[in-house]
Amino acid sequence: MISLSPASAHAADWLNLRAALWPDCPAAEHQQEIAEQTANPARFAAFVARDDDAAIGLLEVAIRNDYVNGTSRSPVAFVEGIYVAPSHRRAGVAALLLGAAREWARARDCAELASDTALDNLAAQAAHLALGFEETERVVFYRMAL
Repeated sequence: MISLSPASAHAADWLNLRAALWPDCPAAEHQQEIAEQTANPARFAAFVARDDDAAIGLLEVAIRNDYVNGTSRSPVAFVEGIYVAPSHRRAGVAALLLGAAREWARARDCAELASDTALDNLAAQAAHLALGFEETERVVFYRMAL
């Protein structure tokens, strides 16, 4: 049976799941971000999904007070990252994690939950739509060195 709990109750699993989601991020940076999130529970939450003592999923959510593309109000709860182990995908784990994020966001007076993904990540785009998100806009970012 799949259970959900705050990620802070499973620190090692949280770190491992973050590493699977963002493999190019150094471990020290993961640990720093986990510490920042843990120190500010009014702004951040993270949930771990477990199945028979194995960590199988992670969702991190944050309150954003700045403008979030495609939203109409502020503050907005923003899914900063969601990951489900490949062997457990398409089994409702992401929906359970998202349900926890929605409850958390509603308790903080958010009326909208937002997320994003890369333009070339078609699997994540399909997952967002299947989870009930609606696409609001597409953006290409630019920069200029000074």
